[in-house]
Order: sequence, then structure tokens, then C-alpha cells
Amino acid sequence: MITVKKVETLSQRRAFVRFPLRLYKGVKEFVPALYMEEKKILSSHNIHRATSESVFFLAYEDGKVVGRIQGILQRAANEKWQQSRIRFTRFDCIDSQAVAHALFGALEDWGRELGMQEICGPLGYTDFDREGLLIQGFDQDSTFEEQYNFPYYQKLIENEGFVKDVDWLERKIFPPKSIDPRIQRIADRAMKKNGFRFVDAPSVSWIIKKYGNKFFDLLEKTYGNLYGVVPFNEAEKKDACSSFKTFLTPYYVRFIVDSHDNLVAFGVCFPAIGDALKKSGGRLTIPALIKVLRARRDPEVIDLGLIGVAEEHRATGVSWAILLEVMKMLNQGRVKWCETNLNLEDNEEINDVWKHFGSVIHKRRRSFVKKI
Repeated sequence: MITVKKVETLSQRRAFVRFPLRLYKGVKEFVPALYMEEKKILSSHNIHRATSESVFFLAYEDGKVVGRIQGILQRAANEKWQQSRIRFTRFDCIDSQAVAHALFGALEDWGRELGMQEICGPLGYTDFDREGLLIQGFDQDSTFEEQYNFPYYQKLIENEGFVKDVDWLERKIFPPKSIDPRIQRIADRAMKKNGFRFVDAPSVSWIIKKYGNKFFDLLEKTYGNLYGVVPFNEAEKKDACSSFKTFLTPYYVRFIVDSHDNLVAFGVCFPAIGDALKKSGGRLTIPALIKVLRARRDPEVIDLGLIGVAEEHRATGVSWAILLEVMKMLNQGRVKWCETNLNLEDNEEINDVWKHFGSVIHKRRRSFVKKI
């Protein structure tokens, strides 16, 4: 018999965090989330509480955990997009429609109690969370920023009445043998003509202190109209900056400013640390931390995090200056390729850009929606 329980006790919170580690044990493509960060999500230290509500459920069969799911009422998103939705995330389940049905049933009941009309996902609290269900590319390693899932998840979700809301494409970008001189000229001309310059930063902490607020302002302006994006609250900004300090060096951060020191464009990449966390189950043990630091210093793969250009400067060609800096990273050290992570399939602007560089689409993710 399958039973679903709301997560309330310490042992249940522990079981919720550990279930995917057991479910995906031995699956080489799976990359765990940071264990301590997952624990915080279920605690009173959840930084998202100012703008959202959460609920967590576990499914049991014969006394054993066989599935989990989290629901989020993201009030800021509903207000921004004029929707009445809850989000689902952290859905993990054995290959059983009965278990999936029980989990989604509990979550949909919760949504109806809140007066909501739809459920969508997988989506987290913000665009910095793992999002989207993998539907193509199951033989490809996940990045640290992504959640891996088994192929049968799509069947389980669609059988519960969910339909496609949006898809994201993911690409591998390979180191260019040479840069198109026309692109280089456009970038150089944009920088010189407009009096732009790259920020020469001594440390990530220095960047955050000097440009942190400007970065989040420009981030909202450039990403604000994309699917599911919501403004960051102050606690979320602080948490993101803390992660930047841990995993980045100035090498991975490219900021362009004008003559008045206004932020014009940004590019943020991350050294791929997924492999460093696999054996430890997402715990930052001493061996795992050593691997993370090694990857930060000399990565084999770079994960593309964020690229943004102020709207009033997009026609200048400065976006090519940022992209060329990313391409230079690919030609350093042991780097084999760059993972773009998620790009909306209908985002023609960014998808057209990648056509200028050697790339292959190797993964596809989907967000689903259902009326409740």
C-alpha cells in the first residue's frame, strides 16, 4: 500500500534529502546538489520564505521511501505573470505510476487549498535553481546546475495529465580554432566607439562589493521577460553572492562598464564541479573540496552561467565582446568544451548566436503544466 506523508520531522527531512542519492546510486550521469543547501531548503533557514511558501511530501510503500516531491507557491512569480500557479520541483520516484499519482495528488490538493488553478514544473524558487525535466540526452553528464532524471519520469508526469509548457535546449560549445575576424572587428569597434572597458577585478569579493547591486539590476532587466523568472529578494542575492565567492575566481567573471562605471554587460561562467561532488553525495568533504578547488583552477569543462547586455546597448555589438571573452576561456588549459546549460528553444537571439561557433545540441528539458 502506498501512503504519502507531509515532511515534518527531522528523520523525514533527512529521508527527503537522501532519497535521490539512493535512487541514483551508481548512475554516472547524476550530479547531486550540495547536501547542506538541500537541508537548508527544508529548515527554518530557507532564504526564499519572504516571497514563497513550500510543502514537501514523501511516498512510502511497505515502510520504504519510494518517492518525493516539493511544492512551491511562488507569490512573486504569480504577481509578476498574473497567474494562479504552484510549482513542483524535487520530484523523484521509482518507476511506478501509482507512486507518482499519489505524490502529485497530494501536491494538487495543497494547491487547490491555496486557491491555485494550475501546477507547473519542474521549477524552483528562482531561475538559479535546477529546473526542467530531462527528456533527451540521458547518456550525457549533468552539470552541477542541472538535475538528472530517468527517462521514465516523462511518462509518469504526462500520464498525470501534464502537457508541455516550454522546452529548453542545451549545447556543447567547442573551443574555436580561430575567431571570425569580422566578429572581432565588431567587438573592438563597439568597445572603442562607446568608451566601454572590461573591469579588471582583483577578487570576486571586490566585484560583488563594487558591482553586486548593478549586476542584479541588470540581471532582472535582461532576464526578466524569460519564462518563470522572478526578481531576487535580498536573502537570495546574498546567498548567490556567497556561492560566487566559493566557486568562482575573477577569471570566470567578465563585466563591461561605460565611462561612468555603469554596468553595460556581463558574462559569468563556472568551472564544472559536478564530478567533484559525485562520490561525496554532494557533501563538501575535504576530498571533495580539494577536487572543487582543482576544477576551479584548471577545469576540463566550463559551464556557461549568465550572459546579459543592457537593452540600450545591444545594437552596438558589445554582446560579441562578452562572447569572445567566453571563447578565450575555452582555449585555455585543459578545457574541452563549454556547457551552455538551459536556453529556451524559442529564444532566437541566443540560439542564433551559437550558430557562429562550433556546437551541438545534446540535451533537451521541459517544463510541464496542468490545470488543477
